[in-house]
Amino acid sequence: MNQLLMIVTLMLIWLSLFISFVMLSGAIHFWFKNSHRIIETPALSRYPLITVVVPAHNEEIVIENTTRALLALNYPKDKVELLLYSDNSTDHTADRMRQAFADEEHAGRNYKIIERTGTGGKAGVLNDSLKIARGEFIAVYDADAMPEKNALYFLVQKALENPDRYMAVFGRNKTRNADQNYLTRFINQEIMVSQRIQHIAMWHMFKIGRIPGTNFIIQRDFVDSIGGWSDGALTEDTDISFKIMQSGKLIALAYNSEAFQQEPEHLKDYYFQRLRWAKGNYQVVLDNFKNLFNKSNWRVKFETFYFTSTFFVFNSAVILSDIIFLVNFGFMIWSWFDPNTQMPFTFTQGTTQISQVLVFNWLLMILLYMLQISIALASQFGQTTAKSVRIALASYFTYSQLFIIVSVHAVLQVLMDKIFKRNGTRWVKTKRFED
Repeated sequence: MNQLLMIVTLMLIWLSLFISFVMLSGAIHFWFKNSHRIIETPALSRYPLITVVVPAHNEEIVIENTTRALLALNYPKDKVELLLYSDNSTDHTADRMRQAFADEEHAGRNYKIIERTGTGGKAGVLNDSLKIARGEFIAVYDADAMPEKNALYFLVQKALENPDRYMAVFGRNKTRNADQNYLTRFINQEIMVSQRIQHIAMWHMFKIGRIPGTNFIIQRDFVDSIGGWSDGALTEDTDISFKIMQSGKLIALAYNSEAFQQEPEHLKDYYFQRLRWAKGNYQVVLDNFKNLFNKSNWRVKFETFYFTSTFFVFNSAVILSDIIFLVNFGFMIWSWFDPNTQMPFTFTQGTTQISQVLVFNWLLMILLYMLQISIALASQFGQTTAKSVRIALASYFTYSQLFIIVSVHAVLQVLMDKIFKRNGTRWVKTKRFED
């Protein structure tokens, strides 16, 4: 039995290593090709009207700075419609929004501040905005996501390259409180790998994009054609990404478009935010798993496979390898008191070769994990330091293991929600902090 468990673990590790290596190779090729390119902002062939939607629930701490950043975007002011929603807020979110427009320089701007009392959370806000939006594209920014001044310009520039195929365009997000504590440093490295390795590689090699929830634009007519955003989806961004791919259209990456968002600074806030995200992603995997076996287009199949590998195969590989390590460690401690104790997963005659290969591949996983973070940091000026490498190593044994706990918790909750037909879409507010 112990041999079978080690063989299964080994196979899962190999698959995880292969997927990670492919993503890393694609990202490296992209950055070698584009890292020396001079970025310019020439006039666009046209400037379509953009409706910028900002859903905000009790966001009085951050919403004013975000609103001011939106007002400062490098895009014609008469081509921007701002819809700011204070969604069931019990604080001064709406007042902070109004305060941002009080400056004389913003007189005449096209905006509405809507104090909403409806249901549906973020998806409900976005669906409400569809009813009054006049823009050709809808841009979405979370309340804590401050766009860089050219963020919207780069999104639109990419969309105009192929408007018939690019139904949506997304940019990258950065952590604006990355140096607050060790947790935010870990999160910053996670986001950099996601944005600068995984997203980059998927678009560069396969022309597959994934809407990240903020700092993106999407064609309003297309959203209307699919009936809007799905109420009840915990990760409405992933849900609509699959719908775009299923239609045969693309979600393009504008890698120069950047927004700066806050990340949780306390473990409890992080845990419940990631739990909600993990539950949403598992729901999407379960809802789309059938696409692996039907006549869906190849991008849908590949994305389903990638999600399944990330949230099931990789997590299973880490869990099983952790079990083997912890069981052996426990038996090793016990052997100090009972010299006749034999460790179940050890270098006995029947398992020596398997165990050695397993240890080697476990070390290879750590090396590849470190390499992904290092490449992601190297693609961003000033990020690669000796301290960042130490943080990356520490994160493998702490932060990444915590995500496994979150994932297991999410799977159990998704199963319980389905068995007992519970509404699992309860919104958990992420705590904000003064910059």
